[in-house]
Amino acid sequence: MKLYEINQQYAEALAFFGDVDNDDMSLDTALDTFEAIEGDFEQKVISVAAYAKQLEAEAEAIKAAMERMEKRRKAIENRADYLKDYTKVCMEQMGKTKVACPWFNISIQKNPPSVRVYDEAALPFEYVLEVVNVKVDKAAIKAALSAGVEVSGAKLSNGTRLVIK
Repeated sequence: MKLYEINQQYAEALAFFGDVDNDDMSLDTALDTFEAIEGDFEQKVISVAAYAKQLEAEAEAIKAAMERMEKRRKAIENRADYLKDYTKVCMEQMGKTKVACPWFNISIQKNPPSVRVYDEAALPFEYVLEVVNVKVDKAAIKAALSAGVEVSGAKLSNGTRLVIK
């Protein structure tokens, strides 16, 4: 049975046993019914929580594998960049600008012009963009709100979370 089905069964039992016209049911029958439903509910909650923990562990394993793969990818890219730079330097030293082979062509080409800024302070105003990074100090806002200070645009809120230890 699914967790929501157990909840529904509990609500139906409450409605059934809570009916004042239902005199033919004994208190023992009602208590046994609620105990059985509660036992099912607790077992299902435990099962769902265990599955959630398993998924969290699997997600962590995937994250760790992704980090390893990211390091490996960067190492391979760095090695490829090094080999290309090494080849370029060697070709320039030999005075070669082209080398052909059956699979691909290798050549040294000029890059398009690019801007190198050597003194930002000396640049005219129209070529400078002002970038402002705003970071909200939530700890200070929380402290102020907790002390009773009204902070417009912010309020304290209490949510809930499920803890599986």
